[in-house]
Amino acid sequence: MKSWAETVYNTGKVFLFFMGFTFLFYYGIVWVHQEYQDYHKYDEPQGSAVKVANMGHEEKTTSWIDRLLLFYQNGE
Repeated sequence: MKSWAETVYNTGKVFLFFMGFTFLFYYGIVWVHQEYQDYHKYDEPQGSAVKVANMGHEEKTTSWIDRLLLFYQNGE
């Protein structure tokens, strides 16, 4: 059977390891947050970016049958 002092010592080691890794994780998260804080992900692209979608509304008229078939083809 372990002595009381050895149990307290082992509990203290586990506590110190837990606190150390908690601080390491916390400051790692803070570092990542600071790294990406000024990153503007919604800026206009620079260089030779290509537009892949046309967001304008086309004046093409579609019948309700065409829309229903498209719904059945693509799902909800």
